[in-house]
Formats: sequence, structure tokens, C-alpha cells
Amino acid sequence: MTTSPDSSPALPFVQLYTDGACSGNPGPGGWGYILRHPASGKEREGSGGLAETTNNQMELMAVIEGLRALRSRSRVEVVTDSKYVAQGSLEWMPGWKKNGWRRREGKQFKPVKNVELWQLMDELLQRHDVRFTVVKGHSGHPENERCDELAVAESMKFR
Repeated sequence: MTTSPDSSPALPFVQLYTDGACSGNPGPGGWGYILRHPASGKEREGSGGLAETTNNQMELMAVIEGLRALRSRSRVEVVTDSKYVAQGSLEWMPGWKKNGWRRREGKQFKPVKNVELWQLMDELLQRHDVRFTVVKGHSGHPENERCDELAVAESMKFR
């Protein structure tokens, strides 16, 4: 699945593993990512958090910050355990944009939750050729487990 029509093999390929965590919802939260360039074997980790946030916000922040860390246009495989982030990016966002960043709820339109983060995500997805792979969380996937460790450690700083 891609969010960009340009799937140019000339672009550098990177893998972005992400996870978010929150203690309480809302509550203290954290995000973490691993950015890997398979061709060179180089890898970089990043993490951060907030004192009062939600799990969905931290899942979004992990992807946003990982994509922000890229210095040039790239082909990116985002590996996440968040169906919310993947489905929102691929399926829901086009409709939200068409409807002025509003979502349909019955016969009414309501503002998209976390709209500022989704708008940042939209901007970053347009800069890169991105596809999403959803993995099951807490299932022993090494990179997902490491991102979870980073996110939880960040959330603990706010307890």
C-alpha cells in the first residue's frame, strides 16, 4: 500500500519502525522510532513524550517525527502496530481533506480528532513515497518491541 503515486526505485529506501504508549488515556505518553537504511545498515533511534496526551496522538507523533528525521525524499516502509495511523493515512485522510478536515458522523460533519497532527502527517506523506505495514503489537516483533521500550521510557519521565 502506498500513499504516494511516485514509487521511484531511484529514491533511497528506508524502514521506519514506530510505536506510541500512554499511561491512562489521556495521561503521560511517549513515542519512539527506529529509522533503518538497509543498504548501508545505518540505524537511528528517536523518542519523546508529553505529560498529557493520548495513545493515538503518540502513535501519530512516532511516525511524524520519524518522517521529519529524513533529510531527503525517500521510499519509506512505515512498520507500525497502529491500525489507526495506517488506516487514517491511507483511507480516511482523502475524505477528511475533501470535507475541509471534517469527518462524517451520521448526517453531520464533525472536526477530525487530532487534526493538527493529521495535517502534519499529510504534509510529510506528500514529501515521501510511503507504504504502511501493520504488525501485531506486543507479539515479539523485535523493532516494534524496541520502539515500545523507547515510548514507555519517555512516558515514565512524566509520572
